[in-house]
Amino acid sequence: MNDIKSNGLVPIIAQALEVMEAKTGHNIPLDKVNLAELGRLTGLSRSKLRTLKKNNFQDGIRTKLPRVPRKGKLDAFKDVINTYLKQGVTNSAVIFSEIQKEGFTGGLTIVKNYISNNKGLVPAKRILVAPQGSRGRRYTTQPGEAFQMDWGFTKAVDPSGEEYQVACFAIVCHHCCSAYIEFFSSAKQENLFIGLVRAFDRLGVPEYILTDNMKSVVTKRDIEGHPIWNNDYEAFMNTVGFKTKLCKPRHPFTKGRVERLVRFVKDNFLAGRAFLNITDLNMAALNWCDNKNNVYRTFLEGKPADIHAAKCSCFLHALELSDSLKFYLAPLRTISFDGFVNYESRRFGVPYTYTRRLARVMRQGDKLYIYSDDLKQHLTTHDVTWSCKDSFCIGQYENIEQPEEFPTAKVKTFIRQLPHEKSVTFDKFNFGDTEDMWND
Repeated sequence: MNDIKSNGLVPIIAQALEVMEAKTGHNIPLDKVNLAELGRLTGLSRSKLRTLKKNNFQDGIRTKLPRVPRKGKLDAFKDVINTYLKQGVTNSAVIFSEIQKEGFTGGLTIVKNYISNNKGLVPAKRILVAPQGSRGRRYTTQPGEAFQMDWGFTKAVDPSGEEYQVACFAIVCHHCCSAYIEFFSSAKQENLFIGLVRAFDRLGVPEYILTDNMKSVVTKRDIEGHPIWNNDYEAFMNTVGFKTKLCKPRHPFTKGRVERLVRFVKDNFLAGRAFLNITDLNMAALNWCDNKNNVYRTFLEGKPADIHAAKCSCFLHALELSDSLKFYLAPLRTISFDGFVNYESRRFGVPYTYTRRLARVMRQGDKLYIYSDDLKQHLTTHDVTWSCKDSFCIGQYENIEQPEEFPTAKVKTFIRQLPHEKSVTFDKFNFGDTEDMWND
């Protein structure tokens, strides 16, 4: 057994052989070792033991000698290159020509790779100064100075399982965070005007609005970078009396309040929401805004509604609902050949007596009002049932009276109409008697 230990066996095999020899009482030759018993003692697989047996269970692990690094052509010139890098010289051609003068025989690629791997030696382009903490400053405004507005979108499912998109108009006071939201069937410009008018009527009109580069607000910029406003939006600004400032894209510090409001609406108000129609949804949205505007905010040290009434309202001017402003609440619609106007993907009838091509439509709650194109004449009112069927109105089609003849003398002829006890017309199709005869 001592001979076996001195032959450099694998330690776990040597211990197992000692146990096996202690049981048998004699030495076991290596070529006659029971691999099954050896596997139970060592836990090694049969295939592994067969491989070790071919090598007489010798330890095949060899100790690797430490590899002596071979000196490269650039090693003698690294100090020179480091000196140039610390001086800010990173041009490989310049460094290559300088070390060639000192006897470098390598190529340019070696120099380039070394410079690329040691760019940390190059000093910064600007002078590093002592850290002064966060120098960022959030965009702030005075009370009543600015509102922020934006659109948000969500998916709704109708009773039949079809999906459609709903747009959420959101506006918030930049100073006190008083919010207003309203839902529309789309984010068209006419709905933007309706949302702004109703928000201004509720919160007041600020000095300017903060928004992003909406297509309904700005069309493009001139050579100097000044915005070129959409014509209809510019007319709306002049009518109401406010200005607009465009925010930098992907910069939430200027318009972050309304973007956070849109996210809060999706996570809080719309989560698990079920509604009957858009009117029902907007009524719930108004109640939600009233509740959130009366919640105490720690960073404001008060409630948004109280701060808005005490501070912001002093600098806001009230919205005057002039005749020119009413046109924005009732957008134009074209009357179809069969006497309908399309509003929010539904059709509503217009009286036949109105002969013009265009009409104005305004929805307030569950009522839809149709006016003439100049808003001087109220044509009809519809109950908004939110059904996909067409809504007709009284007098939608002309009732043409046709000529009718009446008797000139007294009618003296009489005829008698029989009661509908038996149908004479369908007697020939009565096969009851024939079937009874066949059954007999």
